[in-house]
Amino acid sequence: MATLSVLVIEDTAQIGQEICDFLCTRGMLVDYAATGTLGLTLAAQQAYDVIVLDVMLPDINGVTVCKLLKQQCDPMPAVLMLTARDSIADKSLGFDAGADDYLTKPFDLTELLLRCQALARRHQLHQSQTIRIGELQINEKQQVATRQGQSLKLSSTDFSILMMLVQAYPNAVSRQQLINRIWGDDAPDSDVIRSHIYTLRQVLDKPFTSAMLTTIHGIGFKLTATD
Repeated sequence: MATLSVLVIEDTAQIGQEICDFLCTRGMLVDYAATGTLGLTLAAQQAYDVIVLDVMLPDINGVTVCKLLKQQCDPMPAVLMLTARDSIADKSLGFDAGADDYLTKPFDLTELLLRCQALARRHQLHQSQTIRIGELQINEKQQVATRQGQSLKLSSTDFSILMMLVQAYPNAVSRQQLINRIWGDDAPDSDVIRSHIYTLRQVLDKPFTSAMLTTIHGIGFKLTATD
């Protein structure tokens, strides 16, 4: 396995130092943050393979930090949470926030190392969640879309339509496919679909010099890549 980069977010200096020293001696690249705020800043500046995150932090609860990490990081790092609480209810909060694994204090440093390695291997199997088509970037998990770096403010329905077009690219999506996927048995009339296509174009194309959303008469709609 290639050299792993790890961010340790732990407010107890002695524990944080022990973890960092041990992982460094095992050939890992390690950064350290004593607060959730600093941890979020570091994670925004650099991609890590694994983040070792303490639940109890002085400024931001570790569960909240985990949620924010999952929102801001792409590719998303594996998150190993450290906690002195071993109840299922406490662990459930962390897993719901996006944690990948839990280690209960006190723990063996070798076990921490093995878990970091296993999490890194698992995450390296997954590609970036961001799909790029020309100027367009879209992340389904985070429900975020940008064009030329500008955020596209879309309703949930318009985002779903755009996501279908992205997944079908470079092929077209028919009106019936849109209806089946988004509305199911509660099919709207043609005016509703026309309205959503219009509002999608207003956000996706109108502010820019070229159009990406193309109507294929008699078939449906497709995306055209832009450089």
